[in-house]
Amino acid sequence: MDEPVLLTGAAGRVGTAIREGIGEAHEFRLLDREPPTGPVDHELYVGDITDRELLEDAMEDVAVVIHLAGDPRTDAPWESVLRNNIDGTQTVFEVAVEQDVEKVVFASSNHAVGHYETERKPDIYRTEEEFRLDGTELPRPSNLYGVSKATGEILGRYYHDEYGISVLNVRIGNLTKEHPPRNYERGQAMWLSHRDCAHLFDRAIEAEYGYEIVYGISDNDRKYYSIERAREILAYDPQDNSAEYTFDGEPKTD
Repeated sequence: MDEPVLLTGAAGRVGTAIREGIGEAHEFRLLDREPPTGPVDHELYVGDITDRELLEDAMEDVAVVIHLAGDPRTDAPWESVLRNNIDGTQTVFEVAVEQDVEKVVFASSNHAVGHYETERKPDIYRTEEEFRLDGTELPRPSNLYGVSKATGEILGRYYHDEYGISVLNVRIGNLTKEHPPRNYERGQAMWLSHRDCAHLFDRAIEAEYGYEIVYGISDNDRKYYSIERAREILAYDPQDNSAEYTFDGEPKTD
């Protein structure tokens, strides 16, 4: 894609995985409350996600917005969730429509559906369990952070239906860089490697879609999120699998 791509929350964990993985593949613009550590090779905007004027400047001539910014704490108080995650997301969609942005890729979360696990754990985390969430289910948030992510998905539904902007919601699993989460059954079932994360968001930039919800995890043997919709509409082709590692995170030998 030749047009710029705005990456909000660029200094966070997901933003870092994207920048390190596909930073040279697109003309990124970065936005965050704090600049990323280390050298920055892209145009940088520093400020709050609810700053409408800042967003208007950052989105000028942008084709795609990858919206990651917000309070990532699962125990964040409502005041922060409301301002940073809900008001901030609504401002992003509003400005994106005004600036004729083609697509918004919204970083949702596994916490938007966390209570589907309540009656099924720990069996749901194991390979013999056939239950899958595929994105067609209603939200069942497990905390106020999850409520904010479910709200972001609904905001995207409204802005797509009302204004025609393309919206992809990625319910992100457990992102770690070099190995799955150590000694954590749930985390290994929803592992997303840095390599697969960057690839997934690259496909989100390039693919065509209307309004979609997909799960952002690697191709783990042990999973309760389906990645078939991501394969179908994005041509997502994950390369990593938590089954290739021991429970304590060491690569298995042949």
